[in-house]
Amino acid sequence: MKNIDHFLTTHGLDTKREQEIGQHIGYRYDVNLLPDYSRLTPFLKKYLKVMGWPDLNWLEDVHMGYEEGRPAVFDRNINGWGSGPAGMKLPDNQQDRDMLARELLVRFQMSKRHPLLQLKDAYKKF
Repeated sequence: MKNIDHFLTTHGLDTKREQEIGQHIGYRYDVNLLPDYSRLTPFLKKYLKVMGWPDLNWLEDVHMGYEEGRPAVFDRNINGWGSGPAGMKLPDNQQDRDMLARELLVRFQMSKRHPLLQLKDAYKKF
């Protein structure tokens, strides 16, 4: 049994991966952070089918945030925010907002406006 003050008296990063990234992997502690697959957007359903992936494990810790008052999602690949369209209405349910965040991230990463495309064009060898 763990000490009840474990996170107060230690750095609290228990797994090797948590120590590497310097933060908690939230869904290890809070089952509410796991995606509810019954709330997948039509786009994400098609995306999973096309990609042949059975789950969203690489998107489990993606959540809707805000940048300059607009809904946004953080893209770790560019270390920056991808904003949603102006006037984007968000659902009341957190799971639905997070599914929209996942869709927004995937769409942004696939768009011609993603900054990594500029790097590809500048540095590709062939």
